[in-house]
Amino acid sequence: MEIQRVPVSVYAEMTPNPAVMKFVANKRLIDLDHVEFANIEEAQISPLAAALFNFPFVKNVFISTNFLAIEKFNVVEWEAVTQELRQFILAHVQEGKPVLTSAPAPKKVEADASSDAAVAYPEGGIEARIIEILEEYVKPAVAQDGGNIIFAGYENKIVRVQLQGACAGCPSSTLTLQQGIKNILQRMLPSLVDDVVPA
Repeated sequence: MEIQRVPVSVYAEMTPNPAVMKFVANKRLIDLDHVEFANIEEAQISPLAAALFNFPFVKNVFISTNFLAIEKFNVVEWEAVTQELRQFILAHVQEGKPVLTSAPAPKKVEADASSDAAVAYPEGGIEARIIEILEEYVKPAVAQDGGNIIFAGYENKIVRVQLQGACAGCPSSTLTLQQGIKNILQRMLPSLVDDVVPA
């Protein structure tokens, strides 16, 4: 009996950030939660991201399990380049070329760093509960918009988070922090959260 392979498909989707377009594949792209590249040098571990930086308008590439969020410089309109990018990504994935050849090197942890490596997830306490809430209630919604959220700290009833991908430079990110994330945390952890701020 022959096994029928599902053809690879990629579709483009607008995000709340007008500078970012999300390209969603019907197959897993990477085994990590996400990787992000700000330039071609950083992207050397990702043949796909490195190739995307050859487009002169590509500013940032965020890759998650089944999507890419591409941020562009304001030199072209999405209508002019979306189809070309979609076809380029589709061809790369269809040909079985690797999206990621190795895991990214851990970033250096500075005193106030807010990268994944800087966060020591505590075993219990308020920080652990905040992380659970962010993972369960916030992260799926942020991912739907082409981004990611990372817990960066909690002190004096202030929660620090880092927004990545499409959410990082989004004009509505302040609204997301204040109205969305802050409201959820205050509702689920009454009297323990006064504010949510970017890291």
